[in-house]
Amino acid sequence: MKIRTFAKVVPAAAAAMFVASPALAETATAGDGEDAAVLETASPEEAASFSSGALGSAYSIAPVTTQSVSTAGSLALAQAGSGGGGSAPVSRKPSYSVTLNQDSFFGFNPSFTGLIPVNETMDVSFYGTFWTKPAFGLGQGNTGDDLWTEFGVGVNFNLAGGKLKVKPQIGFTNGSLLSGGEIVNGTTRGARFLDGVVPSLTVNYSDAKFEAEYYGGYYAALRQRGGNAALDFAHTWINAGYKATSNVSFGPHYELLYNTRNTYPGSATGKTYEWLGGYVQFALPQGFFARFTGGSALGDGDSGDFYKMSVGMSF
Repeated sequence: MKIRTFAKVVPAAAAAMFVASPALAETATAGDGEDAAVLETASPEEAASFSSGALGSAYSIAPVTTQSVSTAGSLALAQAGSGGGGSAPVSRKPSYSVTLNQDSFFGFNPSFTGLIPVNETMDVSFYGTFWTKPAFGLGQGNTGDDLWTEFGVGVNFNLAGGKLKVKPQIGFTNGSLLSGGEIVNGTTRGARFLDGVVPSLTVNYSDAKFEAEYYGGYYAALRQRGGNAALDFAHTWINAGYKATSNVSFGPHYELLYNTRNTYPGSATGKTYEWLGGYVQFALPQGFFARFTGGSALGDGDSGDFYKMSVGMSF
């Protein structure tokens, strides 16, 4: 079933959620060592996936997620003298990114992401997305409109000298989009804490001339799965780009959102949207970035062309 079926579930294209998942935030980073002079740009869906040293999940967050983190001038994390066995201090410092995202499906969704180094190759990660589209609250009209809120944690592995970032995470949504529960008098019941669970994986690569990102996440109803208003979604995207300069990059972008489980009466599972287009990104050494992505829908059932914009900065 195409988006037409999904429209029965959530009005005004409010059928899905996600990323910044985490979705969302991109990073611009300057590498260490031999790459210290190279500004590594990334995407904006996940601006913190790359921790001090190279990008993040870019939407690339993605950006990953999601998913821009500037690592030039990284300082040593004060761990020396912490008492104990003389472990070497971590040369990378914590980073935090804030990203503003907007697209033709999810609407406006600010996000944040952070990385806390625990050693030279691994970080603890955390992220959050403020889904502001009223329909994601299923129009219940309660105070705050039951706005969907997502928060998660995970780890980020810095591989290949910091050029490759692999970040598995698990998030939780709060609201009523996934775990709508029983339908009473035409509407679902109120918002829920731990509405859904979101396991995800973001992989980013960035060197002097090339950048790429993969994001895959699964949004599953955590409560009321046996009710008649429960939804699950699979969300994925992949993009790759060429760095024309240290400040400008561009390339193709593919994205898919698929409704894998739908218990609403008279509805069925199926593709929500499938997009193919391109992006251009501008990044500055200070950690600021801006990315615009746009293109066309693939196949039947989508509601026209797509566009998305992400801007953010890293601290």
